[in-house]
Amino acid sequence: MQNHCYEEYSFLWEGRAERITAIILAITLLTMLLEIIGGIYFNSVSVLADGIHMGTHALAYGVSLISYILSKRWLKKGKFSFGTWKIEVMGAYTSAIILGMFAILILQEAVLRLIKPEPIHYEHALFVAVIGLVVNLVSIILLEKKEHDINAKAIYKHILADAITSVFAIFSLLGGMYFGFWFLDPFFGLLGFTLIIFWAYKLAKECALILTDGEMDSPLVKKIIDLIQKDGKSLVKDIHILRLHHDKYACILTVETEEGISLEDLSKRLKSLDNLIHTTIELRVCSRV
Repeated sequence: MQNHCYEEYSFLWEGRAERITAIILAITLLTMLLEIIGGIYFNSVSVLADGIHMGTHALAYGVSLISYILSKRWLKKGKFSFGTWKIEVMGAYTSAIILGMFAILILQEAVLRLIKPEPIHYEHALFVAVIGLVVNLVSIILLEKKEHDINAKAIYKHILADAITSVFAIFSLLGGMYFGFWFLDPFFGLLGFTLIIFWAYKLAKECALILTDGEMDSPLVKKIIDLIQKDGKSLVKDIHILRLHHDKYACILTVETEEGISLEDLSKRLKSLDNLIHTTIELRVCSRV
């Protein structure tokens, strides 16, 4: 049996990452309110879409921050057998559902504006959209891209997606202000809806698979089986893997093998798999003709 102490892989945010996440969350929330109010007041669907999109990312940042706090508080209490990471996953799934609901509201507003156009205060709306883009760029600089920090990488991708919707809003407002292309605003609102609903679907699907332990399609399964069966004498009769964190797994194996092969031998074969941090092996020794 291979059994690593879970505290060794607690995956908690480093202090610096936690502080930066809190700062980005505060800035994003303020900008979200500015863009949503500005989008409604100045009749810009694309600015409204960007504000709502930014709000959903703020929710994701908040979930990460709360998850860090709860993980640190509950990890050592022994209440959760495989750690507290799935608290973050449940929060992310909830945010994906909320995100999809907001996307439908954007779709409704964009279609109504195409059917019945309303005057847009382009200069004011453009000012709000530019602020949103600047906030995204500042957040990217603050966060940087930490290859070893999976949570930071996830937030980095959220900010990039939000920056894209800001660019959508700016292009639509410039087109309407200088060329009279009023239809660009609801068009980019529809484009923002497409981006948001796609992001919500992917996030909800990924979280659902994690929460229901839908991991058997993972390449890790084949790697484990190949390593165990490489001697031609051992056979994996049953295998279950559980995701403990973004790329960290636990595995339960039933292996049928011949005499002379021990649990220690089988465990050593799996040590090359860095993302496999907890392994339980049931060994069945049998004679083969």
